[in-house]
Amino acid sequence: MTYQQIKWLILILPTFSIAIWEYIRHTFLMPYVSMEVGNILSPLIVFGVTVIFLLKLFSILEKIQEELNKERTQKVALQERAKIARELHDGIAQSLFLLSIKINKLGKQAKLDTNPHFIKMKKTLQQIHENTRQAINNLRVPPEEAEFSWIETLVQYIHELEREHHLKVDLQWNINESLLSTKDKVELFACIKEALFNVVKHASTNEVWIDANQNQNGWLCKIKNKCSEQHIKRDHRGYGLQILEDRAKAMGWLFHIQLLHGDILVSFEKRR
Repeated sequence: MTYQQIKWLILILPTFSIAIWEYIRHTFLMPYVSMEVGNILSPLIVFGVTVIFLLKLFSILEKIQEELNKERTQKVALQERAKIARELHDGIAQSLFLLSIKINKLGKQAKLDTNPHFIKMKKTLQQIHENTRQAINNLRVPPEEAEFSWIETLVQYIHELEREHHLKVDLQWNINESLLSTKDKVELFACIKEALFNVVKHASTNEVWIDANQNQNGWLCKIKNKCSEQHIKRDHRGYGLQILEDRAKAMGWLFHIQLLHGDILVSFEKRR
């Protein structure tokens, strides 16, 4: 049943119900049902019949709406993937390619081809370039239709970061995934990655606390870690935190930075 058919049925059903009842009433029930009783029964019968059918129609309508929302979400996700892939190709991938050419020329001119440090640097650059190209290809290939869990992806990323950089992340995530739009998921994941990267790069300890909760007004995500006093005084509004603030501002979120007893607390809040 299509969306248009459901709309017409919703419009026609009450009229059709009252017409059938009045026909039955005047044709078969006039000797048994008085005019006053018939007038009382008319709205009750029409209401009961209409509700029974409308509940079914509304259920079908809700399923159609859910499918439309799912398709719209998938379309937005695919557009976002294509945009990221294009930016990676036009920016980082080409820059890495030009850098590798310049390094090769430098190696030949300076006769560094046998230098172990130079060889290691070339291999590292090549690996980064290959990883970037692979990431571009992965973004261009549509994801499988299997159920995608954004929260599971976040947890997996944190586990990988813990293994690679010996971080200890205390994650307390209590935001229902359905509360986040596709754009929210993309930007919030990017903000968390940037915040954790700042910890790896600048923090004085390897402990991070992520606390995310929802409430009647929306949701709130807090990221806290210990930081040296020197770093707090010098860089608490550095480039990394400025990126977080700009992302939050673009999304219409509230962004806060608090410095408490050697801890730096960054929070993102979305209000309805």
